[in-house]
Amino acid sequence: MKLLSTSKAVPVFLGFFVMGFIDLVGIATNYARVDFGLKASVANLLPLMVFLWFALFSFPFSLLMNRTGRKKMVIAGLIITSLSLLLPFIKYNFPLLLVGFAGVGIGNTILQVSVNPLLGNVIDTDKMAAALTGGQLIKSFASLLGPVLVGISAHLLNNWRFTLPLLSAVALINVVWLRATPIRENAVVEERTTWKACLPLLQSKDMILLFLGIAAIVGIDISLNTLLPQLLQLRHGWSLPQAGLATSVYFISRMVGSLIGIFALSGSKANQFLPICTIAGIAGMTGLLFFTPLWLLAVCIVLNGLAVANVFPVLFSSALKKMPTMQNEVSGLMIMGVSGGALFLPLMGIIADSYGLTAALGIPFLLWLFLTGNAVLRKF
Repeated sequence: MKLLSTSKAVPVFLGFFVMGFIDLVGIATNYARVDFGLKASVANLLPLMVFLWFALFSFPFSLLMNRTGRKKMVIAGLIITSLSLLLPFIKYNFPLLLVGFAGVGIGNTILQVSVNPLLGNVIDTDKMAAALTGGQLIKSFASLLGPVLVGISAHLLNNWRFTLPLLSAVALINVVWLRATPIRENAVVEERTTWKACLPLLQSKDMILLFLGIAAIVGIDISLNTLLPQLLQLRHGWSLPQAGLATSVYFISRMVGSLIGIFALSGSKANQFLPICTIAGIAGMTGLLFFTPLWLLAVCIVLNGLAVANVFPVLFSSALKKMPTMQNEVSGLMIMGVSGGALFLPLMGIIADSYGLTAALGIPFLLWLFLTGNAVLRKF
């Protein structure tokens, strides 16, 4: 991968690291469920509160980005994320936890909309899919680190929330570094910064299908992030700090999958690689539904992590290539799909309360089927 400037690329990639803080919501949901004695359907409001803003603000932020520039939007997202992480640390109750993670969701929405296209200003265009996969690798490392730090804080300090100010400080460091880094952005065409100008995106069948694909893979990712610890608690009677290791195994495998994707997507067509990922996802999810032995569950968790790793960057880069003159707007639409994925989790919570956790896992299984069908038929 040929970077235009390593010094310029590093703070942009660090933005992907901060972006990974949003996955903290999975383990935080499990702790909130225990700390406040919540039902699964109520506890799952926390991820919904985080990802709701992707639906409301992705498009407006993408239009605003045309006026302010990508770098300024990234900095704004980092500042909001940093401040929001401190709220539930300062005072811990469920309403304030919802407010704090809502702020994290807003900040992350800005980052998701702006960091991906900003990356296009520091790398070669034909390497975009591999570069986005590299960004997802960094994001996955942050996703892995979050539950580990939470577990250490809960075990050694008897308070999982000591992780929050540490992550807040990392986001502020990214602000200072990025502000000091000169990045030349593409020229902005002001006539495009209207809702009417975005109608071609909404009228494109390809874009709508890619949007649904993003929603599906995010739904799978969020559900695994949240429900894997509960699965080990249910089938093996583990405590929550122990069961949190399932999330760590998932994120490690996702990192490995992203590393594989960097090379695979550089040397082959993305649409040839995508069916392999989705079929592996079906195999892994089938095992989670029916297996009980710990080693088999571990294998299935790894399969899901490997499979999830590369679907988002393949779909996102495909969308950017379809309409290269509207990349900011395309980014906004695709990131809006992230919120669609979050809507599956409250449904899963209702199913889990009524029919059990295994039944709830049927939702991500169906989502894998949807992705596989479209990947095999080359619809994406």
